Amino acid sequence: MHNVTLIKGDGIGPSIMDEAVKIIDASGAKIHWEEAYAGMAAYDKYETPLPEATMDSIDKTRVAFKGPLTTVVGTGFRSINVALRQKYELYANVRPATNWEGIKTRFDNVDIVIVRENTEGLYSGLEHYLTPKKDIAESLAVVTRSGSKRVIEYAFKYARDNNRKKVTVCHKANILKYTQGIFLDVARETAAKYPDIQFDEKIVDAACMHMVMNPQQFDVVVTTNMFGDILSDLTAGLVGGLGLIPGANIGDDAALFEAVHGSAPDITGKNLANPAAVVMAGVMMLNHLGEFEAAKRIDNAIKKVVREGKYVTPDLNPQSKVGTKEMGDAIVAALE
Repeated sequence: MHNVTLIKGDGIGPSIMDEAVKIIDASGAKIHWEEAYAGMAAYDKYETPLPEATMDSIDKTRVAFKGPLTTVVGTGFRSINVALRQKYELYANVRPATNWEGIKTRFDNVDIVIVRENTEGLYSGLEHYLTPKKDIAESLAVVTRSGSKRVIEYAFKYARDNNRKKVTVCHKANILKYTQGIFLDVARETAAKYPDIQFDEKIVDAACMHMVMNPQQFDVVVTTNMFGDILSDLTAGLVGGLGLIPGANIGDDAALFEAVHGSAPDITGKNLANPAAVVMAGVMMLNHLGEFEAAKRIDNAIKKVVREGKYVTPDLNPQSKVGTKEMGDAIVAALE
């Protein structure tokens, strides 16, 4: 039995997470859910967006399954997601983007995994005003050799373990010679230890152009925090959007799995939200826990439902009258 902290989140979060939990439970995976709160739901209940009780739960389980969160303004957290990543040193953000049968896109045969450094860079939270008038602000990007090494090492190990052929480092070391220079240097050093994996370097702006011209040339991409944030949304757009993209946040002794889209308050309570992204995050979580058979069953089931296009939400099929719950039911039925 695996103990998992369940954070349903805000907005559409509870509705899509209820479907994901239903599907995971139906798959035969042995999960004990320990529900906790973060975001607006936590603020309403505990008057803080990230209660001690939630962190106590993750301290015990070391695995969290999370719906989308709304960051509360003015409570001291720039982002609850950033706070969780930094507290548990979830240094590798992993976001696969792969074509789905039944989803028409501009490109076929896209299969890209973005591995993003998750705790440093421009998202370190080191920013301040330089004048009393608050008309000049400064943000500091922190890049360390140790932080770079662990995420780049993760990317190469991921490539080897998943039969991937190439790792591309995306950087801006031509301009940001110190911070990005460290990241690039570490990538070159690490690549030398993996002669079986092809290594490629791309300046990040050129990488963006190449991704929208010939995305098939990319396999595993490793990059710094803000560049990874941007590139992972770009790759999501190549395969159908954020409603189909899962995310994993991996550390040495803890992990958090989530949908990467927002809480969509405009469709909250309308039974319209697509649960695919968070269900696929559940698949990533099950693989992390060693529940490989259950993960494969869910993966096959959701792809069958999306491919057939009959029981999917309107964002995937504009003619559909099916809602969140009905799509979840169809995925459970496809498990059979």
